[in-house]
Amino acid sequence: MDMTLALLDRWLHIAAGVTWIGLLYYFNFVQAQAMAAAGADTDGPGPAAIGKYVAPRALLWFRWAALVTWLTGAYYLAVWPAYSLGGAFSLGIGEGNLQLTSIGIGAWLGTIMLFNVWVLIWPNQKKILGIVSATDEEKAKARRTAFLASRSNVLMSIPMLLFMQGSVHGLPMG
Repeated sequence: MDMTLALLDRWLHIAAGVTWIGLLYYFNFVQAQAMAAAGADTDGPGPAAIGKYVAPRALLWFRWAALVTWLTGAYYLAVWPAYSLGGAFSLGIGEGNLQLTSIGIGAWLGTIMLFNVWVLIWPNQKKILGIVSATDEEKAKARRTAFLASRSNVLMSIPMLLFMQGSVHGLPMG
């Protein structure tokens, strides 16, 4: 195994993960409140300024960072000697390996979060932002779906990080 490639992959996994989770927190703790404040401000530019210029660009980075994080994580599980992709996703059942159980729980949480990004959040955000046409009723439903999926990802992000980090606690990394 080429350890340089595995370490580069790990670095990319961490960098993409920081981008993904950072944008997740930005959307939930900054942008959502800013959109509400912009909508209430009768003298300002309104929420269109954020929705037209900031949100689409941030969502582009958000969804691709999510995918890169997942792909680089899967590669890492497949090539790093202490793990296996199948072992992680089967939670180490039958192998008696708690590291696989821990990283597997983290990997499953990350997989659910990736699903939420690409299947629930992004298609609904396209309706909300007017990238695809939608009725007011469809936009209201899209807001609720995107909100719930995004908040679910926030709630899953901490245990995901803890399980993934917990899997390497005490392991020699070289």
